[in-house]
Amino acid sequence: MKLTSFGGSAGVTGSKHLLEAGGQRLLIDCGLFQGEKTGRLRNWEAPPFDPRSIDAVLLTHGHLDHCGYLPRLVKTGFRGPIYATRAGREVARVILLDSARLQEEDAERANREGWSKHRPALPLYTSADVEKTLHQFRSAEYGQPLRLGTLEVRFHYAGHILGAAGVRVDDGRQSIWFSGDIGRLNDPLMFPPRPPEAVDAVVMESTYGDRNHPPGDPEVQLAAVVAGIIERRGVLLVPSFAVGRAQTLMVLMDRLLRRRPELELPIYLSSPMAAAVSELYRIHTDEHRLNPEDLAAVFARVRIVEHAQRAARLDRREGPIMIIAGSGMLTGGRILGHLLGHGEEPANRVLLTGYQAPGTRGRALLEGERELKIEGRRLEVRAGVEVLEGLSAHADRDELRQWLATAPVPPRQVWLVHGEPAARSALAEALRADRGTDGAPDVAELPESETVDAVPGG
Repeated sequence: MKLTSFGGSAGVTGSKHLLEAGGQRLLIDCGLFQGEKTGRLRNWEAPPFDPRSIDAVLLTHGHLDHCGYLPRLVKTGFRGPIYATRAGREVARVILLDSARLQEEDAERANREGWSKHRPALPLYTSADVEKTLHQFRSAEYGQPLRLGTLEVRFHYAGHILGAAGVRVDDGRQSIWFSGDIGRLNDPLMFPPRPPEAVDAVVMESTYGDRNHPPGDPEVQLAAVVAGIIERRGVLLVPSFAVGRAQTLMVLMDRLLRRRPELELPIYLSSPMAAAVSELYRIHTDEHRLNPEDLAAVFARVRIVEHAQRAARLDRREGPIMIIAGSGMLTGGRILGHLLGHGEEPANRVLLTGYQAPGTRGRALLEGERELKIEGRRLEVRAGVEVLEGLSAHADRDELRQWLATAPVPPRQVWLVHGEPAARSALAEALRADRGTDGAPDVAELPESETVDAVPGG
């Protein structure tokens, strides 16, 4: 088995891992680079491998940093199947179509208003490109074997978001487990991730490899933020990922307002994508903790804003109100319009609720920057910035260690990916310490663009 990473090894976006085994070339995930401009520019480069040589794509889940490059892969020659779980396939469909729509709108606006240096500005891919890509999707069932030539592939529940899976590939002699993104052990929405089976190698994410999520109940902090907004009659802007984070916020607000009805305020979900994904929770009730009654109560509290005109009217609304909108790292989407409308008012608040990648506007706000460039305009953010800890859908350092420790047999090799350098290095050190010297796996950080033996010496 040969393994090469073309993204998602030196950072947390652009996941693309090529596995060569049993005469097959499989691409595990095919994500967009996000954040730093140098990374985003890589999305426009020709793929670092021949797309026509890839036999199949195995998609762990539908987040953009794992699936967002698929239309470009198809556009440049890939003709094989794309396998995902049923829920993962539906989530990817919503996210990819929304991604294309936003790119088309941004390109059209840039050309109309003249703020792009490209003439003309073009989308990375179009809605038509996405529709063509969706025709190549195939469904995989959790735990059921999938034959790809001489290889056996199985998808296993990973928590994190709807449809997320770890993927096991076995060539009859060696086996490898790709973790994708690993969910929390006590996530308010999702069940715990399935631990890895006895395999020779594990390719494991390390997003939170250098820290644990803070103790305590995020609902308590959320209550304090909402109380302050009501007192100041302000607007609470919540940048949110449309899959998982938006739904978790809605659940937390429902629980909070049942307990503290005096904190009631209008809640707007200004994200057609988050609204579409929320409907998937009603369909795939076996993948999460909420029963139909809970779901109905949660959604009844939220006013869904489908149309752009209604969203624009929110930018003229006075508080107290709460607006949940994508994207979670302020890289695009409706949250930017809402920030332009409300970000200059000191009584308002921006509530960051998850990981903010380097180079994103969310990371800039997190690090104290208050002047942002949005659609060619400089915005001075006078609204206060708050951080709601503990809502990440990623396992933290100790949960990652516990997940690996539950494998029935320690893998011979652990490759760490999908983490910033400090996080990868810290997790590698912790995993080595956990195992000691008796039966310890070799723990290494998977290099980018360098082919390695998935199981060295195997």
